Amino acid sequence: MSRTIFLTGVLFGVLAVILGAFGAHGLEKVLDRDALETFETGVRYQMYHAFLLLILGQTTRIPEQRKKWTFYAIALGIVLFSFSIYFLATNAQTTFDFRVFGPVTPIGGLLLILGWIALGYQVYKSFEEK
Repeated sequence: MSRTIFLTGVLFGVLAVILGAFGAHGLEKVLDRDALETFETGVRYQMYHAFLLLILGQTTRIPEQRKKWTFYAIALGIVLFSFSIYFLATNAQTTFDFRVFGPVTPIGGLLLILGWIALGYQVYKSFEEK
């Protein structure tokens, strides 16, 4: 499981760099300032949580089976939060109205928060067990 978590963190990190560069160079003339800042927020949160997955994948303090819930919450949270932000920020450039997916963003954010809480709880419990 640690390998999967780590490689998922790498994938999300690579995508964050690609999307960040695309936002900075490909969208700067297409999006207004607010939309570009919104897009950058999605990239920033994706990268923060990619780092979290890299750390989670490397930690031996938490048993493998207990890492799963944190991993799933963070990975799904990244997809729902950051990717919905990408779509919402570029909504004016598409024919599809991505605002219908607006409620997905806070669900993704909630999953990210729950992932952090799960991580904290698991580390706390690991100190009690040793």
